[in-house]
Amino acid sequence: MYLTKEVKEEIFSKHGKSATDTGSAEGQIALFTFRINHLTGHLKQNRHDFNTERSLVKLVGKRRSLLDYLKKKDINRYREIIKELNIRK
Repeated sequence: MYLTKEVKEEIFSKHGKSATDTGSAEGQIALFTFRINHLTGHLKQNRHDFNTERSLVKLVGKRRSLLDYLKKKDINRYREIIKELNIRK
């Protein structure tokens, strides 16, 4: 499995307030970004996996809504997480 407990803790400790802070917007955005990158790699090899494609689109939408929330609440935190995760190309 690509997303183990240790990987999640590492993501949340790096982007959240602590390893157990799973509810922060930054931590969730970082987790979604990790999952999106994984699914994108999977779809490059398996072009006809439409179920995975659908779940990827749903994840991108969830991340987008969290980013919109963060942008509305605190623009500085939004800019910081965008820069950290290299979401905007």
